This record gives sequence, structure tokens and C-alpha cells, in this order.
Amino acid sequence: MAIKRNTKIQATFTMASMTDIVFLLLIFFLVTSTLINPNALKLLLPKSTNQISDKGQVSISIKHYQQAGIFSYHINGNHNAVPFNEIESRIQEILHDTSDPTVSLYVDKSVPMEQVVQVMNIAKRNQYKIVLATSPE
Repeated sequence: MAIKRNTKIQATFTMASMTDIVFLLLIFFLVTSTLINPNALKLLLPKSTNQISDKGQVSISIKHYQQAGIFSYHINGNHNAVPFNEIESRIQEILHDTSDPTVSLYVDKSVPMEQVVQVMNIAKRNQYKIVLATSPE
């Protein structure tokens, strides 16, 4: 009686280990990309559980000096303050050739909403998307 083998040797390659490596790399890059902070000014941002990964092409920071009762506006994290009446023209210079212009707004907790809305109105007039930045909770 001859016993025959039913199993055949298959020369295939499983991609399971490769997908695991790609998944681990994806997690690594997502975690390290959130550690990058393009805003050099120290601002007390409001806290939120919703975070967006899309970064604006222009960032505007509004800092409130409570003792003096003044506000300073900074574009792209520059330490030199920009007068409010020059913000619109400077943003237009930066975003004039972009296809999807986006503005990130970094605002101190103590800044009144009136100041924030004024900058949002600039973005609306020029049809820019605007993102309000927050700190993670």
C-alpha cells in the first residue's frame, strides 16, 4: 500500500510582516510630527480635545499684555510685532500664489473675542481658510 502525501510545497511570500512594519513606521511618524512646534511665542492657548493635523501656511499669534492693556500681533512666529493695520497686506503678500490659502490663529486665553474676530474678518474678506489653534487637554 503506497501512502501519498497530500501537501504540496508552496513558494509564496506572506506580506503580514511587511504590513506590520509599515504600520509601526506610520505610528512613529505621526507621533514625532505632533512634537514639532512652529510657533516660537509663548502663548496660553485654550484647551481642546479635538486636534487637527493640518498646519496653516501662515500663522498669526495674538499676545495680550494685561498690565499694559495692549495686544501684539506676530506673523509666522516672528518676535517683531506687526501693527494691526498691516496684517492684511502682509498676509496677502505671503499667500498670493497659494492654491489653498490657510491661516492658523494662535491666541492667548486672555485675549477678548473682539480681537480674534477682527483677524477672522480679514481671513473672510480674502477667502482664506482659518484654523484656531488650541492646546491638547
